[in-house]
Amino acid sequence: MTEKGHGSSEKLPGPLRRLWGALGPGLITGAADDDPSGIATYSQAGAQFGYGLGWTLFLTLPLMGAIQIIAACIGWKTRKGLALNLAGRMPRAVLLSLVGLLVIANTINIAADLAAMGDAMALLVKGPRLAYAAAFGVICLVAEIFIPYHRYAGYLKLAALVLLVYVAAALSVQVSWLKVLHDLAVPDISLDKDMLLTVVAIFGTTISPYLFFWQAAQEAEDAQIARRAHAAVGNFFRRISFDTWTGMAFSNSIALFIMITTAATLHAQGITKLDSAAQAAEALRPIAGDLTFLLFAAGIIGTGLLAVPVLAGSAAYGVAEAFGLKGSLELPANRAIGFYAIVGAATLGGVALASTEISPITMLFWSAVINGVVAVPIMIAMMLVVSGDKAAKLFALPVWLKMLGWLAAAVMGVAVAAMAWSWLTGS
Repeated sequence: MTEKGHGSSEKLPGPLRRLWGALGPGLITGAADDDPSGIATYSQAGAQFGYGLGWTLFLTLPLMGAIQIIAACIGWKTRKGLALNLAGRMPRAVLLSLVGLLVIANTINIAADLAAMGDAMALLVKGPRLAYAAAFGVICLVAEIFIPYHRYAGYLKLAALVLLVYVAAALSVQVSWLKVLHDLAVPDISLDKDMLLTVVAIFGTTISPYLFFWQAAQEAEDAQIARRAHAAVGNFFRRISFDTWTGMAFSNSIALFIMITTAATLHAQGITKLDSAAQAAEALRPIAGDLTFLLFAAGIIGTGLLAVPVLAGSAAYGVAEAFGLKGSLELPANRAIGFYAIVGAATLGGVALASTEISPITMLFWSAVINGVVAVPIMIAMMLVVSGDKAAKLFALPVWLKMLGWLAAAVMGVAVAAMAWSWLTGS
């Protein structure tokens, strides 16, 4: 990313400015992973199973880190988004089907996020939750259309800091840290249907196709900006790795704090069923106090403002590339009408769904299912893109990274198969 994309980083001390400049698409991607629908998943896991599912976040960290680094390297080296790179590895009908499912999953996810944001705003400031949800959707859409990417990226990085409120929330309640460490080191794993479905939901929320498309597209954008500016880019793999591992570690650490907070409060009080992230915030008020409630609710709104543009933008990149449309967040709206029409359709479609009587948790569940199913062939195709002698010379990825990438695809495949098995057997 060029210096223009760093927001107000020139005001920071030298070491902090360099650190801030080294962080970009990876940090934004990781932060967007903890969107309101993800918060609902992690809150439900903590409420239902206490500290017992924290191990899933340690399992997914190296897998999501590896697959995101691979997606980022594909975008950076080819200066093309993921759909264009996948087009050569699968039949066009399959590619279009997967992109279509991506758009559906993203739209449902946007709806779940906006609904949770509207609910959270209504908790903080009394008023119509549907109007709040619609207003947030319009704000996100206007920002994406009228703010160039290199400037918008700086705002997104600043918005990621709102996730620190969940660390504050966890530290504001009474937590049995010895119990937390015990359950992380000695996890209680079973084939119970509810636990299995929750694990799959965590996997689907944590390793999602929209994150692959978004980071690949943003690295392609950065590579094009750097080329036009004739900027020195140094060791691209080292930069991408640092950025992505930081973003993924940040994401999963926050998710763990969300689980810890709800386990220490809701689970401890016998509250094991939640319908939304906003409900989790409201349930915390009488148990953990107004401070924890305010932090949790404000975090839902902040993370939604970060995640909704990422969801809409990743859908637009996928569709534009699949149909050969000119599209970039760097372009003004009048030069990429089709691209921004897709952004608008995904965002406003989410607004429309959020205004229905469909519960946010239902929308979350189905978006997680679609994400889990779509992720498997996309991850396999991504690994094929970076495999082979020609790809080895182009991408120069270490063997351990490619092994982790294949493992991530296998784990996600097993998770989807386990979910299908649980449905078919009802066990």
